[in-house]
Amino acid sequence: MPLSEHEQRLLDQIERALYAEDPKFASTVRGAKLRRPSKRRRVQGIVLFVVGVAALITGVMLPQLSVASIPVVSVFGFLLMFFGALITLTTLRRGDQVAEGAQEDGKPARSRSSFSERMEERFRRRFDEEK
Repeated sequence: MPLSEHEQRLLDQIERALYAEDPKFASTVRGAKLRRPSKRRRVQGIVLFVVGVAALITGVMLPQLSVASIPVVSVFGFLLMFFGALITLTTLRRGDQVAEGAQEDGKPARSRSSFSERMEERFRRRFDEEK
């Protein structure tokens, strides 16, 4: 259920007051702080992937390490590979977003807004002009 105009104005007023009173807290709550993923996290993901490949190959080479005809070491190795790749790819993706979002002065740039956000911003500007 959408907010009425009065409720939306009150919410905007509360938001402006929060930004004026404690901008650091407001930006933290909003999630505007972007930090660059560490290289250590990427290296951990790569090492986890390599260890997973080694465990997968070891499980295939040693068939006696299976329980109920399931190669446990191979399954464990596959899971290690999966999580290692996941860690590495998410840190790479976040790193790219941070690099794209950073301006020269070090502040994060506002990402491209969607159509509804642009229309909402236009409405707010018109509403503020009428006051």
